[in-house]
Amino acid sequence: MTLGEQIAAARPRVIAALAVQFRDLDLAEDAFAESATKALQLPDPPDRLAGWLFVAAKRKALDMIRKREAEGRAIADAKPLSDMADIIQLPEPIEDERLRLIFICCHPALALEVRTALALKVICGLPVEVIARLFVTSQATMFQRITRAKRKVQEAGISFELPPRKAWGERLDAVLLTLELAYTAAYQDAAGELDAELSEEVARLAAMVAELLPDEPEVLGLAALVWLASSREKARIDSRGAMVPLSRQDCALWNYAAIDRARQWLDRAHNFGRTGPYQVMAAIQLTHARRGFDGTTDWQAIVKLYDALAIMRPGAMVSLNRSLALAKVEGVQAGLDALQSISGDRVENSRPFQVARAEFLTELGRLDEAKGALAKALSLDPPRAERLFLESKLAGLTAL
Repeated sequence: MTLGEQIAAARPRVIAALAVQFRDLDLAEDAFAESATKALQLPDPPDRLAGWLFVAAKRKALDMIRKREAEGRAIADAKPLSDMADIIQLPEPIEDERLRLIFICCHPALALEVRTALALKVICGLPVEVIARLFVTSQATMFQRITRAKRKVQEAGISFELPPRKAWGERLDAVLLTLELAYTAAYQDAAGELDAELSEEVARLAAMVAELLPDEPEVLGLAALVWLASSREKARIDSRGAMVPLSRQDCALWNYAAIDRARQWLDRAHNFGRTGPYQVMAAIQLTHARRGFDGTTDWQAIVKLYDALAIMRPGAMVSLNRSLALAKVEGVQAGLDALQSISGDRVENSRPFQVARAEFLTELGRLDEAKGALAKALSLDPPRAERLFLESKLAGLTAL
């Protein structure tokens, strides 16, 4: 891993620790950027990079505060600056601040989508353009939402302390959505261009929340969902770096220990008798995992699960994925008809819609239309692994 990649991986953890200490999200991000620039200029990078970046960023943050003519108040609020050697020996507490800050950013004073976007930006380190794609909105709109959210956090005096456990429930939906979308971004970024360690970190955080709240079935469902998806990571990229669709993955490369842990979480969630969307999504992924055991996929069960999910959490992406499963049960034309029944410019101009449409059209022999759909998908800025996959499919159709 290059120094730049190591810095990118350390960013969310260090920013979380800085934000909790200084109670200023912009200051935390700016100070980290300065420390990262300084680290890139070092002739020999430190062994414990996260700790070094934290100390350097903390010093820079204090300098920035002094320039704001708020030295007395800010330094009184900040903890005394420890010896650098002591800080460097403490990478784990920096990591733990990340989950703490997710709960803080997910304050109920902010709208659900806004607090989730803020957490994705500050804690998970996702670029604004990636967050905008996750929410199917423009980059400018999402930037404005995040900026206003940061301002509201500061103006409203929202506490940067972890709320008492009895208050976690009102923040839980946003916490789970943050982890879900962070993992979605990591999963779409199969080649690790954003942050090679993001998916592993989200899986760790999901497991930690499941340990903290073992009696919340949706928490267990989210943990199961993330671990089932992460169990297939080694099978998702071929030797060229291109994405490998789930149906074509080599099951021998799957992590069966992760699958079993996810199954245990899902079994425990089922015992509570309160089914929610995360449990249904995890059940869909567990049904796909069955192929690794007996070589079969129960597509009828998957269609029924998507039917249930559409009631609990209706949306274009749920309908799109249901159309893919329906095609396996009732035929390609039925899948295409279901896909085309999804209305709205946003979904029709999304990569998943165009890729699914290309798949159906190819199987129906409508190759020119399929090539057009693939070209449209490629114009929508796919991550590198997906782009290589789509280019290969388009080249294959062109050669026919």
